Amino acid sequence: MEGVNRFFNEKNEIESNISIDFTQTRNYLEIVKAFSRMSYQSLYIIDYFEKSFEYVSDNPLFLCGMTSEKVKDLGYEFYFKNVKPVDLELLIKINEAGFDFYEKLKVEERKMYTISYDFCLITEKKKEILVNHKLTPFFLTDDGKIWKAICMVSLSSAQISGNVVISKDDCDDIWRYDVPRNKWIVEAKKKLSQREHEILSLSAGGLKISEIADKIFVTADTVKFHRKKLFEKIGVNNIAEALAYAKNNKLL
Repeated sequence: MEGVNRFFNEKNEIESNISIDFTQTRNYLEIVKAFSRMSYQSLYIIDYFEKSFEYVSDNPLFLCGMTSEKVKDLGYEFYFKNVKPVDLELLIKINEAGFDFYEKLKVEERKMYTISYDFCLITEKKKEILVNHKLTPFFLTDDGKIWKAICMVSLSSAQISGNVVISKDDCDDIWRYDVPRNKWIVEAKKKLSQREHEILSLSAGGLKISEIADKIFVTADTVKFHRKKLFEKIGVNNIAEALAYAKNNKLL
């Protein structure tokens, strides 16, 4: 349990006598379960008061060969069993930096922020898979600490662990965490041109380059040109990575 406590920052310590509006929770799990049935991504809910996982979806990506109930019972012990040590230390550092960032926010805006990062899970076959993990709070204590947060796990479009970014709803900036310097750096969000958005949207629908060209009344070479510029803009190597990036960063 001592190791697990490293994930629970004192800045978000919820004392047993703290004021919490428990009426927030009425039937909300039924909504989460319904959403998870429609999603290919893995979902789970962290309860910072109980220091546990309250819910884990059945999607096998995040489970590493276990049942969802087993992962739920393990809670943060799951990470100690299924994340390689170097990435485990990275997760703890991200956790600390995230709470430092969160503490400075206005209480009324704290639910509007999402943190995203990549790390390697070790599967039951001892293979590494790089996953993207997003976390956003949805229930707070009366003084603004995170009580419950929902997490989404999907395959990462990146090549290495890290890539820590905080975003805010309806904001044109993002905050990127420089791990070696332990510093948050504000950047403008990448935006797609209308043509890039069209090509990416049609690619998401399964259309090939020639079919996209016919659809938007340009040549195949023009489509290739715009795809190349798009790949350079968002730092990916192919259309599969571009689509994953767009989905993870709400560009589509």
